[in-house]
Amino acid sequence: MDEIEDIYAQHFMNVYRYALSLCRNKTIAEDITSETFIKAIDSIGSFKGDCSVKVWLCQIAKNTYFSLLKKRKREALVGSEVEIPSEDLELSEKLSNKESALEIHRHLFNLEEPYKEVFSLRTFGELSFADIAVLFGKTENWARVTYHRSKLKLREALS
Repeated sequence: MDEIEDIYAQHFMNVYRYALSLCRNKTIAEDITSETFIKAIDSIGSFKGDCSVKVWLCQIAKNTYFSLLKKRKREALVGSEVEIPSEDLELSEKLSNKESALEIHRHLFNLEEPYKEVFSLRTFGELSFADIAVLFGKTENWARVTYHRSKLKLREALS
């Protein structure tokens, strides 16, 4: 049980921040984080070690979030809003203005996959390119290129 407590203590904030980056709602992020650790405890025996524990937990959080979205969709509820804090100074400045921020959010929401998710994982989830690559089953270079292209697409949409 000490191992589980250590994993929880070490990775709680990473999982919570990642969940918050997906749903942009503190209460839902807390629920996703709790559910993630419950699922992790239930399936710790099946963890193969193919990736880091952090990546494994983020995969569980991601699946939990998508399950929640599917459930909401079935219930005909409106999905969560997506917000975009950005590493780029240009985008950060625009985010400080509510009207510009709304425009950026709209463009990110309309961005096709995998660009939207890679951008969110990197920007909101603060995952490394290596972790993103593992999540998608791709190379680290693929993650870097996809992230770069997503930023270019956002800049282009804002022009």
